[in-house]
Amino acid sequence: MAKSKTSSNDNTRSVKPGSLPYIWGRLRRNPGAMLGLSFVVILFALSFFSPMICRYDYQEIVMKERFSLPSLTHILGCDEVGRDILSRILYGAKYTLSIGILSTAVSCVFGVILGAVAGYFGGTVDTLIMRALDVFQAFPNILLAIAISAVLGAGFDKVIYAIGISGIPNFARMMRANILTVRSSEFIEAATSINCSTLRVIVHHVIPNAISPLIVQVAMGIASAALSASGLSFLGFGVQAPTPEWGAMLASARGYMRDYPHMVIIPGMFIMLTVLSFNLVGDAIRDALDPKLRD
Repeated sequence: MAKSKTSSNDNTRSVKPGSLPYIWGRLRRNPGAMLGLSFVVILFALSFFSPMICRYDYQEIVMKERFSLPSLTHILGCDEVGRDILSRILYGAKYTLSIGILSTAVSCVFGVILGAVAGYFGGTVDTLIMRALDVFQAFPNILLAIAISAVLGAGFDKVIYAIGISGIPNFARMMRANILTVRSSEFIEAATSINCSTLRVIVHHVIPNAISPLIVQVAMGIASAALSASGLSFLGFGVQAPTPEWGAMLASARGYMRDYPHMVIIPGMFIMLTVLSFNLVGDAIRDALDPKLRD
């Protein structure tokens, strides 16, 4: 047993710190990260194969089964119009996870571009970009997302834009801080001295060397975006019923939570476990990238 553990540590040390094999090696040694990653992977698989797994269609209404408690017939019970909650949970995972991932991708792409430009050029360009982002950050993310959703309207794609836009400043500021550290490096000076174009320097040298810390922000951002998506749907600004998004399920069940608490507890538990899982993975990646915690 001790020999196996020593061999695992040696394999982790043999790869370059910060590389994907190194991060994966550290994740494998973190029980919380593996538990969170396993939950997310299983949830993805179940949501993808839900049409073949579920006994009932998520839109099928059976009024005689309304408010049914969890049983062998309906494992998680039924909602107020007799729809199977398990089917709606698994179908709804597609919407919640997709919104979390796609909105984080929007935030990351535009945040990286703005942060890279601001950090590399500095001066007036930096000031203009950062002051514009200050205006966005003057409002809490969820409040800004609500405002954008109110302008764009409700819907799956609108929620992605709303949450994605509200998350841009966080990625831009982190990228700018990383760029300021990398900009004075010798390899940047070498690339500039051989007349590399500014675009080439930024794309091929600056961003790749400043992107690693953003991996943690992406993992945390997906969790935050999924939670925001559920919150927007609950408030009526996101995905609307009868689409089985978890926040929308909570919104439709809140009037029955005293008599039929399972209708609220089940989607709430899935939201909590999904957010917790992404946060566990994000914490583990952060630890793997922290030089002070390398062994």
